[in-house]
Amino acid sequence: MKIMPYGQLADGTEIARCELSAGDIRVCILTYGGIVQTLEVPDRSGRFASIVLGLPTLADYIHQTSYLGAVVGRYANRIAKGRFTLDGTAYQLACNNGPNALHGGLQGFDRQVWAVEAQPDPRCLRLHRPSPADDEGYPGALDVRVTYTVEDRALRIEYDAQTDAPTVVNLSNHTYWNLAGEGSGSILDHELLLAAEQFTPVDATQIPTGTLSPVKGTPFDFRQATAVGARIGWDDRQLQAGGGYDHNWVLNAEGSGSGLHLAAQIHDPVSGRRLHILTDQPGIQFYSGNYLDGSLTGIGGKTYGHRSGMALETQHFPDSPNQQG
Repeated sequence: MKIMPYGQLADGTEIARCELSAGDIRVCILTYGGIVQTLEVPDRSGRFASIVLGLPTLADYIHQTSYLGAVVGRYANRIAKGRFTLDGTAYQLACNNGPNALHGGLQGFDRQVWAVEAQPDPRCLRLHRPSPADDEGYPGALDVRVTYTVEDRALRIEYDAQTDAPTVVNLSNHTYWNLAGEGSGSILDHELLLAAEQFTPVDATQIPTGTLSPVKGTPFDFRQATAVGARIGWDDRQLQAGGGYDHNWVLNAEGSGSGLHLAAQIHDPVSGRRLHILTDQPGIQFYSGNYLDGSLTGIGGKTYGHRSGMALETQHFPDSPNQQG
């Protein structure tokens, strides 16, 4: 592992850029937000490119609001009206996404500095972050570690969180993928498979309605690999609610106790690159980059336009603290 200076926050806190490599994969991770800045792999012709959206400077990350590559928490995704009740006590969080709380609040884990912990394996990076009680309104002190490990053409991300009191927690990673290479244009031709028979429909504010709907016969059916853009323009109320895909899928292996299971596959026909995502979580949020608007310039010098990357966030279901079952 290589650790290099990356910049300073306004208060003088130093931020590092950590590089991991193994075989044909090289990953750079920032101690700001635990951000996956670059992930370089070869295409079918052996040409290397970073397949994640990443920004060149620390200032760029501080000013962006798209969670590019970051650890999101304490609670990934949305909590309705920023409210939940736990053991008879009501808690109010900041509402930073319309009427709802999103990805941990105004200063979630994506905007925190993480400490590097010593690791004997040069292929591993372990980041540590203590979150005090009442951090962004959440109960209980939380001690969090995120471990990144590279293997030949694989990146493993593992989360560990310990608390001193009952709380809610839902940690995920918000990397945006473009297997043709960051800055190469739209992901609408990428072929996506989601291992799910159902998804969680949402209301007008993108909070799950509490029902599980079959994907069959809908634009949400990715049981067979299908181009992302094939049905994204359908006249469908759920697509309109998210401005495209921004929904949670109910993974087939939910509750199976089988450990890691397939959640998603992506294939870029142009480069030949394929990505398999495995998880032990019950859901995956597919977000088709609907609000990327060209205002961000990537690490390769090209702007990130509409749907130039897709996020696939393994997680508990959105608004779980307020939902039954």
